[in-house]
This record gives sequence, structure tokens and C-alpha cells, in this order.
Amino acid sequence: MKTLALFVAIFGIMAFASIDAAAQKPTRITFAKGSSEKVVSGTMTGYGSKRVFVIKVKAGQTLTTESVGDNYITIDIKAPKGSTYTPDLEANCNDRHEVTPTAAGDYIITVTECRKADPWRGAFRFKITVN
Repeated sequence: MKTLALFVAIFGIMAFASIDAAAQKPTRITFAKGSSEKVVSGTMTGYGSKRVFVIKVKAGQTLTTESVGDNYITIDIKAPKGSTYTPDLEANCNDRHEVTPTAAGDYIITVTECRKADPWRGAFRFKITVN
């Protein structure tokens, strides 16, 4: 009986680890030809979950983000080497960012639930613009 319980516990831990690893795989954001903005969507299962996106930007552009969904989210942007961008962390959920001018390279965008708002589960949406 102890062996069975140990097997179930190990299998459960491995299953949760593989789900978490799959959720952390970054999703590449691309624009339709001729477009400079896109609404990105995803889902969250709770405070511990996050979604990671990557977008390639040229030097000298302006990258902006803002939440356009019903649920409150926090957006964190990690700029590539050579960027002087530092986020302005206000007292809000920090879903709005403006990176200008951008450094060339991949920007990593991590979306989490806003910890300053009530907990929720479900869908989120944010708009990203690069000019």
C-alpha cells in the first residue's frame, strides 16, 4: 500500500511539473502584414499562473502595452541587452508600458494576475503596439 501511495505521489508531482513547464513555453507575437498592433489573449488559472510572450522589435521603435480585457493583469517587460528601459512601477496593476526608443532584439513579456485586485480565473486580453 505504501508503494502504491508513493507511486501516485511521484506521478502527481511529475504531471504537475510537466503542465507548468508547458505553460512557461513563450509564445511568439507576430503582426499581420501591414499592421502595427495586435490584441493578445490567454487564460490564467490563479495567482500562481503566468503566460510568457516574446516579440522581436527593431531599434528606435516604440513598444506599448495595455490591458483591454475585463480581468486585471500585470504585464512585465524584460528588454534585451543594450536597452535602457526601466518600467515605471506605479501603484496600479502595471499593465501599461511604453518602451521608447527600443533596442533591437527580443522583448520578453510576462503576464500575471494583478495581485492588487481581487483574484480571478479565466481569460485575459492585452493590446501590444509597435511603431
